[in-house]
Amino acid sequence: MSVSLTPQFPSLAQRITPLQLLRPDGTLVGGAEAPLDDVRLQDALRLMMLSRAVDDKGVSLQRQGRFGTFSTVKGQEASVVGSAVALDPSRDWVVPQYRELPALLRQGLPLEHFILYYQGHPAGGRIPEGVRLLPIQISIAAQLPHAVGLAWGLALQGSDAVVLAYFGDGASSEGDFHEACNLAGVVRAPVIFFLQNNGWAISTPRSRQSSARTLAERAPGYGFDGVVVDGNDLFAVYAATSQAVERARAGRGPTLIESQTYRFGAHNTADDPTRYGHGDTLSGWIERDPVTRVQRYLAARGQWSDEIEVQVRHGIAATIDGALAAARSVPPPAAADLFTHTYAELTPRQVRQLRQLSTTPAAAEGR
Repeated sequence: MSVSLTPQFPSLAQRITPLQLLRPDGTLVGGAEAPLDDVRLQDALRLMMLSRAVDDKGVSLQRQGRFGTFSTVKGQEASVVGSAVALDPSRDWVVPQYRELPALLRQGLPLEHFILYYQGHPAGGRIPEGVRLLPIQISIAAQLPHAVGLAWGLALQGSDAVVLAYFGDGASSEGDFHEACNLAGVVRAPVIFFLQNNGWAISTPRSRQSSARTLAERAPGYGFDGVVVDGNDLFAVYAATSQAVERARAGRGPTLIESQTYRFGAHNTADDPTRYGHGDTLSGWIERDPVTRVQRYLAARGQWSDEIEVQVRHGIAATIDGALAAARSVPPPAAADLFTHTYAELTPRQVRQLRQLSTTPAAAEGR
C-alpha cells in the first residue's frame, strides 16, 4: 500500500503534543487516515502479540534459572513494531538496545537465536549472514556512535539504506547520545534515533533526567529534526518513522523520534519497581494498551474477533514451542567456543591458548 506522508507533519516548534492517529478506543483521530492496510496491520498485530507471549515465557524461564536477566517489551510493542515495519529489511539496518525483540524478528533474526542468547549460548550472539542487525547492546547508549558510523559508511558507499537505532530515555542522558547526534548532524548520516521514552531510566523518573519539555527538542541543536509521537499508537509511530526513512533516503539527514510510551513491568527481571513507585501511574497507561488499541480498530472493521484471536494465539504458541525446541537441539557450548567469532583469523596468542586449552581434561570432555 502506498502511503502519502504529505503535507509534512508540523515542525517540533509547532508540535509538543505527541502525534496521535489512533485513539485508545480504536478509532481514528478526526481527519486521520490509516497508514497501514488491514493485511499489514494484522501482520503487525501478530508480531506485537508474539512479542508479549515471548515476554511471558522469558520471565518464566528466568525464574526457573533457564534464562539470564531478561527485559520485557510489554507495553512498548507499538513503539517497536510501528517503527520496525517502516523499514525494508533487505537494505535497512537496526541497531538495538535490549528491549526490541519484535524489531529483531522483523529484520530476520530467528527466534531460537534470541532464546540462545538469553540462555548464555555463544551461538545466540552471532547475527546470521544477511540479517542487517547489530547485536543486542547492554551498555547504555554505547550502540549509538556505532549506528552513526554504520549509517555514514553506507552513505559513503552510495547505498540508500537507513539505520534505525533504538535507545531509552536514560540513554539520552549519556555522553554517547550527544556525541552520536552531533556527528550525525555534521555528516548528515541516514540514521534515525528512536528514543523510547518509557518514563524511567530503571528507577530514575523522566522528571529527574531533564527539564526540557520534550527530549526530541534536543534535535535542532544538532542540526536535524525531532518529532514526538504517542508511542502506544502503532499508526502514529509507523507514520513518523516512515517520514524519517523518507528523509534519510533522500539525503536529508537524521531524525530524532521521541516515542512516549510506558513499560508495563519491571525494568528487567532483576528489578523491583514497587520500591520506586513505578506502579503508581501504571493504571492510566494500561488503559492505553497498544495491543488492545489495534485489536479494537480491526474488530470495528470486521477483521478481528475472539475466534481469530484464539487462532493467532495458537499459532504463536506453536512458534515459541518450535523455537525452544530448535534452541534445545543446539549442542551445548564447549570451552573452545570462547575463540569462535572473535576474529576472522585467530591471533598467534589465541592459537597458543586454544592449543593449551585442548590439552586440558575439561576441554577434552567438552566442558
